[in-house]
Amino acid sequence: MARTQAADYDLRREAITDAAADLFARKGFLGASVADLSAACNISKSLIYHYYPAKEDILFAVMWGHVSQLVELGKSVEVSGPAEARLRLFARRLMETYNGAQARQKILLNELDNLPAEKRALVVAAQRQVLAVVDALLVELRPALKRQPKRRRPIVMMFFGMLNWTHIWFDPAGAVPASQVADLATDMFLGGLPR
Repeated sequence: MARTQAADYDLRREAITDAAADLFARKGFLGASVADLSAACNISKSLIYHYYPAKEDILFAVMWGHVSQLVELGKSVEVSGPAEARLRLFARRLMETYNGAQARQKILLNELDNLPAEKRALVVAAQRQVLAVVDALLVELRPALKRQPKRRRPIVMMFFGMLNWTHIWFDPAGAVPASQVADLATDMFLGGLPR
């Protein structure tokens, strides 16, 4: 007879994923052990393996949860309206998301190579969906770039470069709120340095 799933299965699995995000962000995926994770969660290693068959599955859960949120965020701005307003909204929502997910963002940026190939491919495909949102907005904003995909790619990556690494330096309690950082990045992306 198959073992029944506990009523709090999803909550416990999410708690493991959250603890893993913090641990992997601090120690790196290779530097953190399942024993470290079980200590952080105050549960046994065997219970960790009840929820996740392998350490790489935990890493994938951390990344997939975060990148899926970014894909949904991208879809939320793919509605009608001026492209510049949608790009600004996208940047603000990215900063809002990154603001509460510094550990997950760090892992997404630094630990992709530690996923098995098939799971890495899923994460990369999701990342490309997010990049495609800005690429489409860029073409709306600068139609001449439609025929220049090789030029568009670095431009899109520069936009993300301004925001993706804010987890390293941005202080949510600092003098400049996340929304203003997003607006500064959008302004610089569209028109260069403000005067």
